[in-house]
Amino acid sequence: MAGKPNILVGVDGSREALQAAEWAGARAKINNAQLQIVCAYALPSYTAASMESGFAVIDNDAIRASAQTVVDEALTHLAKLGYHAEGRVEPGDPTAVLVQLSQQADLIVVGTRGTGGFADRLLGATSSALPAYSRCPVVVVPARDTDQQFTPVKKIVIGVDGSSRSRKSLRRAIEEASLWGAQLTAVDAVPMASSAGVLAWLPATVDRESILRDVRNELKAICKAESAGSGVEIHAHALDGNPAVLLTEFSTAVELVVVGTRGRGGFAGVLMGSTSQSVLAHSTCPVLVVPTGDGRGAEE
Repeated sequence: MAGKPNILVGVDGSREALQAAEWAGARAKINNAQLQIVCAYALPSYTAASMESGFAVIDNDAIRASAQTVVDEALTHLAKLGYHAEGRVEPGDPTAVLVQLSQQADLIVVGTRGTGGFADRLLGATSSALPAYSRCPVVVVPARDTDQQFTPVKKIVIGVDGSSRSRKSLRRAIEEASLWGAQLTAVDAVPMASSAGVLAWLPATVDRESILRDVRNELKAICKAESAGSGVEIHAHALDGNPAVLLTEFSTAVELVVVGTRGRGGFAGVLMGSTSQSVLAHSTCPVLVVPTGDGRGAEE
């Protein structure tokens, strides 16, 4: 989009949402982006059987005023930290509203474990709705301890599997590393040791170290090609293990994990791969989810 980049933050009045706003404020500052705080509200729906008198009076103005209070609180909190932002209140389901707004945004930031708001809607057991359907990248910020800092971002890790979709995520990770001045590590996980791994059927005579070496060399070539001219140096590693488990372990030592919405071998109707879903659910640091689908529902 023309002009300044546009970063949206979804807030719901929770402490975790304010922490997400803090992350977004720091991110907006480093590239002079426009920051918008958004609180969406939906009128509660009732069945006729649940109403004693058959109807209920719903005060739309009161609900909207409450949403505006949430926005104002976030704006005041950010102002105290030296971050300028604008606020808006939108009627509708929070996830649906942010998905719609993602068409004009460059980045959306939300928190997890909120007070029954975004936590349930974004990171439910069935799917991660906003990261899966958003047209722009989404950063999901987990709750943090008082002594834990997610900014500035000094170290970033990304999972790469060699597919064209993961290369798209890699390019975005390179952009983030360049903006933050962060160290970037690319990891290609090859699940050979696990009995459930794709390569678990390999006979014992196969040189598994040779396989890892070949994967690492391919990864290095991909990283070199994608980072050319960016000034970003990428540390490439091929590791034996489950991708989700490895990335979750890395999340304890970095400030940002980057994943794509889909990788290799998924079903056409599944928008979020199992690795991305697992990392979102268990990461201890913010996760940047990059849309990598082409809208056709088929894997490349």
